[in-house]
Amino acid sequence: MRLLLEAGFEVPAQAGDADDFLRKALAHRPDVAVVDIQMPPGRGDDGLRAALELRQQRPETGVLVLSQFYEESYALDLIGDSAEGVGYLLKERVGDVDAFTDAIARVAAGGSALDPEVVGRMLGRRQQGGALDRLSPRERDVLGAMAEGKSNQGIAEALFVSEAAVEKHVTNIFHKLGLGRTAGEHRRVLAVLAYLRSATD
Repeated sequence: MRLLLEAGFEVPAQAGDADDFLRKALAHRPDVAVVDIQMPPGRGDDGLRAALELRQQRPETGVLVLSQFYEESYALDLIGDSAEGVGYLLKERVGDVDAFTDAIARVAAGGSALDPEVVGRMLGRRQQGGALDRLSPRERDVLGAMAEGKSNQGIAEALFVSEAAVEKHVTNIFHKLGLGRTAGEHRRVLAVLAYLRSATD
């Protein structure tokens, strides 16, 4: 909590278990709620179930879920029918304060933030012969960065290419995946995540 306060976020409440988390998130109506998948009382997926319930009752509240381990089914359950206001990070990422606070800000603004390792595994486990196989290695890199929620500028900086090159790759990706024209960074991310959800292992 101190980390969030020092980063300039308001933290209206903390919760000790999943039921308390849900109750306080519903009462305080935060822009984003951060929750651990494994919370008391059961320490199984209690936190995830509370997050899913929160999304159902208050879809306008962003949810950032932290997990000790990568579990694709958890990520897909959380994304559900919409990636708006959703984040799924491995706990090890919290140590990177800038990445963590950036993910919170993106989710609070209605965007998405998926852990790079989660995106990489989702991309890597698709069936051979699928649409992703049509992408060049660089296009796969760009697609992964888009799914993480990076802007064109962020992708360009991460991959050491120009923004014009990123735009070209993005256009190629949508053409190859058969995804229609969408407006804005946020809609592109949602379309990419929708494609990842619809693909089968």
